[in-house]
Amino acid sequence: MPTDLTPLLHKYDVPLPRYTSYPTVPYWNFGTISEELWKDAVRQTYLNENGEICLYIHLPFCEELCTYCACNKRITKNHAVEEPYLDAVLREWRMYLELLPGIPVIREIHLGGGTPTFFSPTHLMHLIRSITKDCKIAEGHEFSVEVHPNYTSDDHLEALHSVGFNRISLGVQDFDPLVQFTINRIQSFEQTKHVIDQARSLGYSSINIDLIYGLPKQTLKGIENTIGKVKELMPDRIAFYSYAHVPWKSKGQRRYTDEDVPKAEEKIAMYSMGNKLLTGMGFESIGMDHFALPADKLVKAYAAGNLHRNFMGYTTTNHKLLIGLGASSISETWTAFAQNEKTVEEYQSRVFAGEFPLVNGHFLSEEDLKIRKYILNLMCKGMARIDPADFDTATLDRMYKRLGSFDADGLVCACGYDIKVLPKGRLFIRNISAVFDAYLKNTTSQKPMFSKSI
Repeated sequence: MPTDLTPLLHKYDVPLPRYTSYPTVPYWNFGTISEELWKDAVRQTYLNENGEICLYIHLPFCEELCTYCACNKRITKNHAVEEPYLDAVLREWRMYLELLPGIPVIREIHLGGGTPTFFSPTHLMHLIRSITKDCKIAEGHEFSVEVHPNYTSDDHLEALHSVGFNRISLGVQDFDPLVQFTINRIQSFEQTKHVIDQARSLGYSSINIDLIYGLPKQTLKGIENTIGKVKELMPDRIAFYSYAHVPWKSKGQRRYTDEDVPKAEEKIAMYSMGNKLLTGMGFESIGMDHFALPADKLVKAYAAGNLHRNFMGYTTTNHKLLIGLGASSISETWTAFAQNEKTVEEYQSRVFAGEFPLVNGHFLSEEDLKIRKYILNLMCKGMARIDPADFDTATLDRMYKRLGSFDADGLVCACGYDIKVLPKGRLFIRNISAVFDAYLKNTTSQKPMFSKSI
């Protein structure tokens, strides 16, 4: 991975979407969708997918605030919130079950947060058993959970494994004590190792570790030390994310200043070092921020051209129906997106009133569907082939002019209608994908919406 990219940083380090959807959430038009249209889209995609579904369940509670986190969460030590929240989630699930003919086949379940293991092992078992009792579980299913080592007991791991969970993802971010203090996420290597060892002994088939580069007070030496410790743990996958500094959106990030956050040149040096160390450990680079061992399904999906990207990041399954349950969860039917009420109180109130708790969404136009194809191909395959029939002459001219700039900078090979992302271009994949983004091109908003691309 080239390290002398400073000239390109000043050219391309601008705020851009991460493209976990297209259109991206700020450009959704809730006026294009209604509850009835959403229900119809769910039913149609369900039938097209032969009854297979994927579930994302958002469990937003945390006992402590990690100040770097820009996710939707609720900070509390009051565990009395568990039962009413899970009751609402199960009621929402029953509303979906009433829409779906036949017996659903669950391909994936992902518990995200928040801190899913904020909930007791007993409550988590009840949740999953209640969801799956009227469904079939697909052969080769993937049930995964995000865990914070400090709040994950052996009983949690045993309970989740007993109801089918076979993947865990541990948030580590950085093992440096100063960085951990600054982001208010102090966790020891020993506790992290214990959770991984226990998961492996129980039979979990895949372990992922999340790392972040560009955190406040982070240094190159700290990155090197953290990856050295990760080498002792040797997970199957590593997500190596760029820190998103969005203090206008996440008030917790105001605990530190812009001066505490590494500049773009430092961040790219961190990524370059991380990339070198991880590939030296035998991991293969996937997409823009994932690494996996050669035997992992992520590598195999990438090699086969089956890698997909959605709100959970990169995934090995390309199923079109993703149902999100819980506050702020996002669902997708391929032709439509829908997001739930963001606050716990509003979400529970609407579900208990028997309503689908939708607060935002978007029904994709024909143009949206075409453009998403290009962005997914770039993000997941590192290549795309332009069909001139998809764009008018002025748009094609604009796109080719921008792609020509990337080509001249050694980020892509633009040969006729074929676009191939080169190794140096992976760091700039958000910039390259943005060439096709019609909403971004037409925006007039001066309000910050996205983190910087590097």
